[in-house]
Amino acid sequence: MDAPHRRLAAVLRQRILDGAYPPGSLFPSVRALAVEHEVGPGAAYQAVAILRTEGLLEGEPRRRLTVAHAVGVRTLANPDADWPHGRGDTERSGIRASEDLALRLGVRAGAALRRERVELLDPDGRPAMLATTWRRGRARKHVSFRVSVHARPMTADEAAALGFQSGTAALLVERSRLDASGMVTEVADLVLPADRWTVGL
Repeated sequence: MDAPHRRLAAVLRQRILDGAYPPGSLFPSVRALAVEHEVGPGAAYQAVAILRTEGLLEGEPRRRLTVAHAVGVRTLANPDADWPHGRGDTERSGIRASEDLALRLGVRAGAALRRERVELLDPDGRPAMLATTWRRGRARKHVSFRVSVHARPMTADEAAALGFQSGTAALLVERSRLDASGMVTEVADLVLPADRWTVGL
C-alpha cells in the first residue's frame, strides 16, 4: 500500500487537475492539509514537496504556495536581445573576480568587478529566468556575442529566486559580449527552468 504522503499527493494532484484549486490560487497550508486529510504534518509536507517537484505548485516553501499555471514552453532564440517583459528583484554589488570569472572576462583573478543579478518576469509577472552579469567598470558597447548552453541543477539561491525547489533542472546559458576588437566586455549567466524553456540558436 502507498505511503500516506503519496496517497495525499495523488488526491491533491487530482484536485488541481479537476480545477478545485485553480491556477494562481493560494494552496492550503501544510497544517490545514494535515487536519483536513487526517495525516501527520510530515506526510502533508512531503505531499506538497512532491507537487512542487512536479511543477503543480510554485512559490517559496516557507510562504504560502500557489497553484501553478499550465507550463508553456518557450524558445530562447536570441540570448543577447533585450528582455521584452518586466523585471523583478535586482541586486547590484562589487565583487572580486574568481578564477573562472577572470578566465571568462580576460582579467586577473581578484580584479574588481561589477555584478548585477536580475529576475526577468513573464508577461503575467511570474519569474521566467535569472540573469547575472559581471563586467569591469562601466558598461561598454558590444558588437557580437557568443554563448554556450549546459544543463545543471538550480542552486538553492537560484531556486528560491525563481520559486522552485533546490536541485530543479535548469538550463544555464553562458553569454559573453565582445567589442569590435574581439575583447570581452561582459559575461552573463542566464538560468532558465528546463521544463519551461528550450534554446534555439
